[in-house]
Parts: sequence; C-alpha cells; structure tokens
Amino acid sequence: MMTMIPAWVNGQLTPIDKLEAHLKGIKHKAVSVFVMDGKNVLIQRRALSKYHTPGLWANTCCTHPLWNEDSATCAVRRLDDELGIKGVYPVYRDQLEYRADVGGGMIEHEVVDLFVAPASARTLQMKLNPDEVMETRWVNIYDLAAEVARHPEMYTAWLRIYLADHLDLVIANHANIAQAGE
Repeated sequence: MMTMIPAWVNGQLTPIDKLEAHLKGIKHKAVSVFVMDGKNVLIQRRALSKYHTPGLWANTCCTHPLWNEDSATCAVRRLDDELGIKGVYPVYRDQLEYRADVGGGMIEHEVVDLFVAPASARTLQMKLNPDEVMETRWVNIYDLAAEVARHPEMYTAWLRIYLADHLDLVIANHANIAQAGE
C-alpha cells in the first residue's frame, strides 16, 4: 500500500510515495514529538518489522503527515496510532531540516515540525502498536544525550541529530509548555 506524503519535487510541494522519498532522498515533510514529564522523555524502540531503522531507539513519535494533513493533527494521530496515547496535546516548538543516511540505501531528507507534549509518566496510558513499536522507556533527557553519545548505533540518526543540535528546542521553556498542556 502506498502512503502519499508531502514532498518537494522541482521546488513544488507534491504528494509522493513515502518509500520513494526515502529511496531517492527527496526532501519531505515530517513530524517529531517528544512526550516529556519534566526533564524525562518517553522514547520508543522501533519495531523489527519497520522498513528502515528497525530495532533502534527514537524519540516518542516520528512520522510523516499524509498529503493535505496538518502537522499538529498528524502528531496527535500518530501518538495514538503508534503508542495508543490519547489526551496529550503536543505544543509546536520549531521547524528544522536534516538529511541523514538511515541504512538500506535510504535517506531521510526531512523538514520537521518539532512538538513537545507534557504528560505524567505515572498516569500516561499506552497501548503499543506492535507493527510500530517494540518497547518504550522513560529516561532523563540529559542521560539520554549521554547514552546516545556513548552508543550512537543504538539510536536513529534523527534522534542523534535532535539531541546534538536541537536539545534546546526540546527543553527550553518547559514550564511554559507544561502549563499550556494542562
């Protein structure tokens, strides 16, 4: 089944098959969400059946909006689709762009809308979709950054990039974000 995502072809936003975008390294839209409880972040380990980066740890949710789907709607939809998380309200932080080899001859060239969603690790309910996620864990974001630096091979390229180059977007003004989500 083809999943059509928004990508730039000849400088114009066009629907394109997600797999084709990855195989050709075509710049496309993406969404990343960090669910946070204070300085602790919920991370996921990608299912072994994923067509790229299987079994690697990533941020809470990373995905692509469907053609004509806005990023905020996509963030809420995919938190539910991947992790069974409902009632969490992602707050838009910024847009960033990266290009990274994700193995298997695939390239992620993404323009990412980054969201942070406040939640309580004690009360957050999840029902993992085994086709998407094999496990999750909560970890202090600074400890995670140190783990990624020591063992980068265990983490997705985009999580390594976010923690190395954009950590401030995830943690900045967290108190204000938490209040906005309450």
